[in-house]
Amino acid sequence: MSKGIIGKKIGMTTVFDGLGNQIPCTVVEVSPNVVTQVRTPEVDGYSAVQLGYGEKKEKRTTKALQGHFAAANTTPKRYVVEFRDADLDVSPGDEVALTDVLEEGDRINVSGTSKGKGFQGVVKRHGFAGVGDQTHGQHNRQRAPGSIGQSSTPSRVFKGMKMGGQTGNVRATIKNLRVLRILEDQNVVLIEGGIPGAKNGIVELTKKA
Repeated sequence: MSKGIIGKKIGMTTVFDGLGNQIPCTVVEVSPNVVTQVRTPEVDGYSAVQLGYGEKKEKRTTKALQGHFAAANTTPKRYVVEFRDADLDVSPGDEVALTDVLEEGDRINVSGTSKGKGFQGVVKRHGFAGVGDQTHGQHNRQRAPGSIGQSSTPSRVFKGMKMGGQTGNVRATIKNLRVLRILEDQNVVLIEGGIPGAKNGIVELTKKA
C-alpha cells in the first residue's frame, strides 16, 4: 500500500543534523491537494485516489473536465495525478494535507520531469571519455563517439547504439529519499538530496508502507 501527494519544487538548501553534518536537501512546497475521484475495484477494476493540485482558469478547462471537478465539488485543477492502492480514507472534495501523508524520517520516491538539455554528444549524454589528449594527430577528436558499426559482419549499426541525441526532459524517479523536515505552517517539506526537475517543477511524492 502507498500514499502520495503532489508538490512543487522550490529549490535547494542545507540543514545540519545533531552531529554537525551539513546535509543538502530539496525544498518542496506541498499545499493541500484536493481529492477529485476515488477509484474502486468494483467500479474501475482497481483502487486509487486521484488528487488535484494548482488552480486553473475555468475558461481554459474543457467542459468534460469542468464536469469532472464539479462532481468533486471543487474548482478546476491544473495537475491531476492518481496514486494506486493509496490507503487514505477520503471522499471526493476532501483536502489532503502534507502531514496526512508524510512524517519526518519517512522514505519516499520522488517522480518528476528532468531538466531538458537539448541535443548533446556522447560525452555528456552517455559519459564517454573521449580521446583525452591530442597525440597521434587527434587534434579534433576529443569528444567524438568513434566507430559505431562493424565491417563485413554484420555490416550494419545495431539498434540502441549509444550516440548523441535529445537529453533530459523525460520522466524520472529518485527512490528511497529521506524526509528531513516538515514545516507544517509553511506547507513545506525538506527532502534529503536532489530530485528531478527545475525550480517550480511539479513532482509526485510517494511513500511506501
